[in-house]
Amino acid sequence: MSQPIPLEVIRRPGPAVVLLDPTRQRLLANLKEPDSATGLARRLRLPRQRVNYHLRTLEQAGLVELVEERRKGNCLERVVRATARAFLISPEALGVVAPTAELAADRLSSAYLLAAAGRTIRDLAVLESRARKEGKRIATLTLEADVRFASAASRAAFAEELADAVARLAAKYHDERAPGGRRFRMLAAIHPAPGGPGATDVSP
Repeated sequence: MSQPIPLEVIRRPGPAVVLLDPTRQRLLANLKEPDSATGLARRLRLPRQRVNYHLRTLEQAGLVELVEERRKGNCLERVVRATARAFLISPEALGVVAPTAELAADRLSSAYLLAAAGRTIRDLAVLESRARKEGKRIATLTLEADVRFASAASRAAFAEELADAVARLAAKYHDERAPGGRRFRMLAAIHPAPGGPGATDVSP
C-alpha cells in the first residue's frame, strides 16, 4: 500500500464536520503510522469502544484507511492509518456561505485577501485531486519573504513597485494564442506578520 499523502484538502461538509471533533483529531495525529483500536486506546488512555466508534466514523468519511486485518484468537483486529499526514478544510466545504472575492470589492482589504486565499485553496484542491488520479504533479511555485518597512510610505512604495514588476512580467510572458499554452494564476499578497509589535495595525 502506498504511503499517506502529505496533505489532503477536505472539500465536502461531511468529512469537514468529522474532522473538527477533538478526539478524532487526536486519533488522526497518532495514525501517521498504522495502528489498531487496541493500540490507540492503550497509547491515548481512552476506552477501546470509544476509539472503535471514532475510527469507524473516520473511515466512513475517507480520512482513515484499512492497512491490514490480523487474526488474534477469535477476534479480527483491524489495523488502520490516516490517509494523509495533515489535513486542510477548503472554503468550498462551507457551500453558499463560503467567501468570494466579489463579496469584498476593496483589493486593499483583509477580507479580499482572505477570500482570494480561500479561492487558491479551492482551486488547488480540485487540481490536486485530478493530478492524483492521473499520477501527475501540479506545476506550482511559492515565494515567501519577510520585509520590515520603515514607514507606511515605504510599504506603499514597495507595493506599487511590486505591482508594476508583476504587470511587466505578465505582459512579457502572456501569450493568448500560443498552441498548447496553459493559463496560470498568480496571487501576490502583503500582510503584517502575526505576533510582532503592531501586527494588527493598518500602518507599521
